[in-house]
Amino acid sequence: MADGTDRIIEGQPSSLPTMLKAALPVLPGVNLIPGIRKSGSTLPDLTLHRNDVAVDRDHVAAYAGVCGFEPSQTLPFTYPHMLAFPLHMGIMTDASFPFPAIGTVHVGNSITRHREISPAEKLNVSATATNLRPHPKGRVFDLVTTVTSGGETVWESTSNYLRVGRGDQDAKAVGGPFDLVPGTGLVWKLPADLGRQYASVSGDHNPIHLYPLTAKAFGFPRQIAHGMWSKARCVAAMANRLPAAATVEVEFKKPIFLPSKVAFGSRVVDEGLDFSLTKPGDGAPHLLGRARRG
Repeated sequence: MADGTDRIIEGQPSSLPTMLKAALPVLPGVNLIPGIRKSGSTLPDLTLHRNDVAVDRDHVAAYAGVCGFEPSQTLPFTYPHMLAFPLHMGIMTDASFPFPAIGTVHVGNSITRHREISPAEKLNVSATATNLRPHPKGRVFDLVTTVTSGGETVWESTSNYLRVGRGDQDAKAVGGPFDLVPGTGLVWKLPADLGRQYASVSGDHNPIHLYPLTAKAFGFPRQIAHGMWSKARCVAAMANRLPAAATVEVEFKKPIFLPSKVAFGSRVVDEGLDFSLTKPGDGAPHLLGRARRG
């Protein structure tokens, strides 16, 4: 393979044109047009960067409100994902990327915060797609994000995405094994517009999260919650129990249809915390996770 490409993204990319670009490769007819059609079987050696990113405190407050974080002098644990999301979409909508962004399933995420981050810090954010590999339900790849401040790595994330197709039953699934923690009495009532609320702060306007009609167009009976919202909400519920340096890993299981109720459960283990989001009625898992020090 030729040397990799590094590209700097200036300013704050607009999310709606990017989402439109993401939708074009899945539209019948349009997806046959050269330049829009997605093809290939390898990931591009492409890294996108945003440099000297200034954090918008009003945006942090809006994000915290949607995800349930209490006001703080430091960034919410999951917030840097907001700074990286435009890079993720930039990679998946690039002409060199082999798969459509819409229809790619977010199946897992791991975040390591090396220390707490002040909103006053200028941050450098980079992202790349890597490690395309077989999965029992198709193929899976990772979007890897690194956030630095003053040359110091302060935050890292790996998001696992599945392209459903011909799978390999001998391949290893993503993540795990995670223990299911039954609900411990805390039930959250999620409104029908939760996906639109989260889209307004995240820029993730994927149609499956917005309205029943747009979700049905992609095979869902009604809109579903964003996976990263469900992770953020769980982390917010545990925030006062997380050390400054921590790793939180989750596996996304059954989608959360909106509106609905979800049960949160957590328990202390020797290494840290295990937690889950489940369906209150039958205990079916929506999210399984663990938090560990360092």
